[in-house]
Parts: sequence; C-alpha cells; structure tokens
Amino acid sequence: MTAPIVEGMTTTIIASAAPRPPTTRTRLALLATATAVGSIGLAAGGLAGPLLAVELTGDPATAGLPIGVHVAGSAVGAVLVSRVSARDGRPAGLALGYLLGAAGAVIVVAAAAWAGLGLLLLGSAVFGVGNASVFLARYAAAATGGPATRGRALGIVLFAVAAGAVAGPNLLAAGGTLASAVGLPHLTGLYLISIGSFLTAAALLGALTRASERPAARPAVRRAAVAGTGVPVRAVVLLAVTNLVMVGVMAVAPVHLVAHGHGPALVGGIVSVHALCMFVPSILSGPLLDRVGPAVVTTAAALLLAASGVVAAAGSDDGVALLVSVSLLGLGWNAGVLAGSALLTAGVPPQDRLRAEGRGEVAMGLAAGGGAPVAGLVVASGGFVALGIGAAIVVLVVAVPVAVTLMERFGEPSQG
Repeated sequence: MTAPIVEGMTTTIIASAAPRPPTTRTRLALLATATAVGSIGLAAGGLAGPLLAVELTGDPATAGLPIGVHVAGSAVGAVLVSRVSARDGRPAGLALGYLLGAAGAVIVVAAAAWAGLGLLLLGSAVFGVGNASVFLARYAAAATGGPATRGRALGIVLFAVAAGAVAGPNLLAAGGTLASAVGLPHLTGLYLISIGSFLTAAALLGALTRASERPAARPAVRRAAVAGTGVPVRAVVLLAVTNLVMVGVMAVAPVHLVAHGHGPALVGGIVSVHALCMFVPSILSGPLLDRVGPAVVTTAAALLLAASGVVAAAGSDDGVALLVSVSLLGLGWNAGVLAGSALLTAGVPPQDRLRAEGRGEVAMGLAAGGGAPVAGLVVASGGFVALGIGAAIVVLVVAVPVAVTLMERFGEPSQG
C-alpha cells in the first residue's frame, strides 16, 4: 500500500507546483496595461514623423510620407500579427508586433542621426506594426471576456488606449530633452519613448505568452456556411466606414481651423477633446453594448457620425460648432468600432476569428489611408461644408443600411 500512497502524493505535489493559467481578470488586466503602455508610443508616428520628414528634407510636401507608410505598415502588420497569433497564441502575436514596432523606432532614430529620408520611411513602415498590436489587442480582450461580457472587455482595452492618446502628444517636449541629453536630434525623443513603451508592452504580454496554451489545430470548416451569415462582411464595412469618416474629417480639421484664424490653443484643445471622445467613453459604451446589443450601438454610431457631418457643415467657420462636431465624431467612432469589433468576433467561428480580425484591421487601415487625401480634395473643391455633407451622406448610404439589417437579424441583445 505504501507505493500507491507515495505515488499519489508525488502527483499531487507536481500538480500543485505547476503554474496555474491566469484568471480572466488577470489576463484582461495585463492586456489593458500592455495596451495603455504601448499606446504611448503611437504619438511618435502621427506627430513626430511628419515633423522629422520636413526637418530632414526642408520640404513641407514630405510631411505626409511617414504617415502614409506608417498606415501601410500597420495594415501589413495586422496580417502578420494575426497569423502569428493563430499559430502561437494572441499574446505572442501582439508581443511580436510591439517588438517590431520598437525596431522600427530604432531605424527612425538612426535615420534622423544620419539624415536619411529613405531610412526614415522604412522605419516608419516597420513602426506601424506596433500600431497594429495596439488596436488588435481589443480582439484578444473580446476573446477573453466571452459572449456575455464581450462589450465590457472590448471597452476596457479600448479605454486603455486613452492613456496614449492623452499622454503621448504631451511628451514631445520631455522626449526632446531626453534626445538632446544623449546627443540625438530633438524630434527623435518621442521615438526613444516609444521604444521603451513598446518593449514594456511586449514584456507584459510575455507573461501571458508563457502562461497560455498554444492554439488548437484548426478543424475543417465549411466556408460557405461561415460566409452565409453576412455578419462578418457587415462588420468589416462598419469598421471601414467609421474609420474613413473619422480620419477624413480629422485630417483636414486642424488645417481648416488655423486657416480661419483660430489659435494653436483652441486647435489643440479641440483635437484633444476629439481624442478623449474616441476612447474614454469605452468604459461605459462597452457594457452598454452587452446590454442593448450590436444593432442598437451600430444605429447610435451611424446617427452620431451623420450628426457630426451636419453640424460641421452648418458651422464650418465657428470654433464652438466644430468642437461639437468633432466630439460627436469621436463618440460615433467609439460606438462604430466597438459594435464592428464585437460583430466580427461574434459572427465568425473561433478557428476563423484571427484571420477575420486581421482583415477588419486592414480594411480600417485602407480606409484611413484613402480618407485623408480624398478629404483634402473635397475641401479644395467644395470647402469644409462639402466635407461635412459628404461625410453625412457616406454614413447614411452605408452605415445606416448596415444598422437596419442588423436590427432585422439581432432580436436580442446577446451577441452570440
């Protein structure tokens, strides 16, 4: 009898010594913290990149080049991160994206030190992969939360992005001081900060990677049955249109404000309020999504985005009216991204979600890449009034029908 007793005790000791997988709350906390830290690095691509290009070349026309390749790198990065996530798990894929983003920042710093525009563009493209990880983290949160609390989990991680939206741009001066202290050009400071933030985010996700199981092998799935639901297509369309309208308007709004005599303080304040409206409401809109369902939130997004365009057209020269417009725009973007992300997760079988999520992120990136230049052409030909009316029309023609079809499909708040 002694041997079985000893064997049983040994098995118990080994089992108790094995690392326990993290709880849902722990996983969500680590994801949110990594996203908050990683999002601080986003300001470098959107703020310092254009300034650095102009400083290197002396030509203002090059300001848009780093953003263009950054968006392209983010789109390609979304596919890469999704594929690695499907093979090695979501934390591993997201961590790889952050590591590549940090490598891109290093390349940009080298480009600034050696005055090379080509190297700057290469670094900006690789840096964009970190951007992909920041925004793909919301899908990892949705998978962690499960159907009943999917909206809440999405909201928590999207709310975490507010940390970077608020803190990142305000670190420009501090980053410049850091760069000057180590003998580098002033504008590389935000990239130095982004290196630290991306590496820290990757380390936090590394804790999840070590504790997570590898994904199970993908079973055979009848593609026709998956595609027949129509929900994934509607979700991608909703995500793309939401980003198209937001990026298009905000790409030219600051320039329009300055051209009409508004000072930097007002312009900066309006942009900051818009950024806060994009992310901060997630802590409330996420749980609301769980309660009322994706169809209602999609309808709210369409109405908010359309109202933003109407207000912009009606008060295109008034700073207060534009403040209201971009606030509605941020709230509409928040609702549209939450609803679209939840629909994409709920409307695709688990074994196909990562691929679908990557396509959704690519669609958002392409919309962003096309929205800015198209908005510039619209404003050049018809003014900001035409842009506001055009944005409202796009929403009414595309997003509202999506909301109507979802209302017909989803009779209950549950997202599946």
